[in-house]
Amino acid sequence: MNPISSYLSSSIGRKWIVALTGLALFGFVVGHMIGNLQIFIGQESINRYGAFLQNLGELLWAVRLALLAMLVAHIVFTIKLRLENRTARGTSYAVTTRRAATFPARMMTLSGLMVLCFIIFHLLHFTAQKIDPTYLTLHDAKGRHDVYRMMILGFQNKAASAFYLVGVGLLAMHLNHGIGSLFQTLGLNSAKLRPLWEKGGAAFSWLIFLGYAAIPVAVLTGVVK
Repeated sequence: MNPISSYLSSSIGRKWIVALTGLALFGFVVGHMIGNLQIFIGQESINRYGAFLQNLGELLWAVRLALLAMLVAHIVFTIKLRLENRTARGTSYAVTTRRAATFPARMMTLSGLMVLCFIIFHLLHFTAQKIDPTYLTLHDAKGRHDVYRMMILGFQNKAASAFYLVGVGLLAMHLNHGIGSLFQTLGLNSAKLRPLWEKGGAAFSWLIFLGYAAIPVAVLTGVVK
């Protein structure tokens, strides 16, 4: 086995893969949220943003495939680590560990899988536009795809908005624990630094939740129409 394969098959290597892919996905989550929040600026702004992404062509698909690969790697290696930890810990320590671990930590694998289901729904809903094919016919006065109108119509569906809010809530919970795990992997878990990333992780998670949740709430309440 070559050194790279040996390192990737080790517990430390897998933790680094989870940490780095998680960091990249976190960057995408922030960027995607900023782009979507342009709905509050108006139809022109978010439709221009949507047209910019579509004009990237093959580059956009390359980015999507890279994100998909990182997402799969993140999930697979997270599950591997969880199974390894459970095996190494042994059943006799199950009660003690459960008491020590936080709720987000215990739910990390489950919340991650549920977030994956949410992502699949979100892609089918707004990216592939398979759930409501009428979205494909929406165009603004400049002939661009009317992302603004699509999002309003999509979030006017209360069931879709409720599922979306649950999904971003689980995402925020997952990020809260994930940020802590990232700093531990980087070795930044000293007594002085731990309170900073614990509070910072919680703050970032709340900002992500509020940023994403603001859109369906604004549509349902008529703030954006």
